[in-house]
Amino acid sequence: MSIDLPLILGGLVVGFVVGLTGMGGGALMTPMLIFVFRVDPLTAVSSDVVASLFMKPAGAIVHLRRRTVNLQLVLWLCIGSVPAAFSGALLIRYLPLGDGFDETLKQVLGVALLVASAGLVVRAVLGMLQRRTALGEGPAVPSSPDVVVRRVPTLILGAVAGLMVGLTSVGAGSIIIVVLLLLYPALKASQLVGTDLVQAVPLVAAASLGHVLYGDFELGLTTSLLIGAVPGAWFGAHVSSRAPGGIIRRALAILLLASGLKLLGASLGVVVAAAVGALVLGNLLWIVVRERIKRLPPKPLPLGTVAAPDPDPDPKDTTTRS
Repeated sequence: MSIDLPLILGGLVVGFVVGLTGMGGGALMTPMLIFVFRVDPLTAVSSDVVASLFMKPAGAIVHLRRRTVNLQLVLWLCIGSVPAAFSGALLIRYLPLGDGFDETLKQVLGVALLVASAGLVVRAVLGMLQRRTALGEGPAVPSSPDVVVRRVPTLILGAVAGLMVGLTSVGAGSIIIVVLLLLYPALKASQLVGTDLVQAVPLVAAASLGHVLYGDFELGLTTSLLIGAVPGAWFGAHVSSRAPGGIIRRALAILLLASGLKLLGASLGVVVAAAVGALVLGNLLWIVVRERIKRLPPKPLPLGTVAAPDPDPDPKDTTTRS
């Protein structure tokens, strides 16, 4: 078993992104293995799924300690995702794994990631205008907001995501987060990330078992990825559990955009240019919305809330002194 330094560095970067954003590592790890390291697609899927089994808990533990996890959502997601993930790993043996299948799957996932990226941008702008704050919401704080769990849609979401992980290792984290945004808008970005990371542990465990039994798992490749990915996920989760939700969402939107373009066949230059362009345009959009927020009237205080006292008068102004 050989250890590969470039794979360690690649795992470190992907692990940090997973801990920071909660985006499924497969959306970055599998394309990286295929396009950068020229790994066989089935080997990339199997090794990435098994690596995620050890990478996800490093970030999930941090969010559990910070209480940025909704355990009811985790339960109903897992009821759907665990059997579907194992079934997907078994099904992959019986599906046509030719070039036509691979290309169709990449196109579908690429479009899904681009839609998810656009959805995050729209939600960020609406959140800024609704809360009348430049980041859409304040810094992440330990909390468990009251949300009514919609069991059937949540279970179906888990099943779809689990099947995708079992078949491809790509798309579950990003798709789950975006759909949870629509189903449960009261959840903060940090809580979405934490919930997604925790539910991914049993999901990936089921998929890993399937790929070890039926896939093309390589121990050396997976070990190199894990040496970098585990500390990367731990550090990224520490950052995301404390960072303002708006910053997490911007990073996630850009990463989804880059991953989607790459899956659609865009060149590395186009992907980099699009990511840089999104970063620049995103900041310009933030400035425009921020200026509009400044012109909005103050948000009314909830009934029974006492307004904060006025600031101290200017010490040079003697007209207000007795």
